Amino acid sequence: MNRKVLRFEIDLDFVLIAVTTSLKDYRICYHINKCLNFNFTRVDDLTLETNVNGAPMLFSLYHFSWETTETDFYFIGNKGSEGYLVPEMREVDYFIMIKNYIDDDDLDNVLSCLNKIPEIVAAVKIDPKKIKSRENLLF
Repeated sequence: MNRKVLRFEIDLDFVLIAVTTSLKDYRICYHINKCLNFNFTRVDDLTLETNVNGAPMLFSLYHFSWETTETDFYFIGNKGSEGYLVPEMREVDYFIMIKNYIDDDDLDNVLSCLNKIPEIVAAVKIDPKKIKSRENLLF
């Protein structure tokens, strides 16, 4: 009897930036908008279905899009209503997810501007493939 093995790989085609700060989501988005000339706007919360208590976890979510390059930016809270979006990174307060293409120079500029904001303790690029609960970041 022949066996066929189906391998499934998750396509993680986005850039992820971890942000550590003590500010609320709307306050840090204000500073990011001001520094980077972005326009993060609040959208419906990110809902993550879990088997714990049957209640979904909700995470704050903001969106901004560069129209010229069709690059989407998502500002996501790591601490939700019932726990963490990425539990193994509890020290991270927020994530900035960049979908579609971003030039390396533009990414360096975004990181340097984020790190210049006094209210941000640290903003670093992380590899989503090294995150154990990376499925939570797919939406």
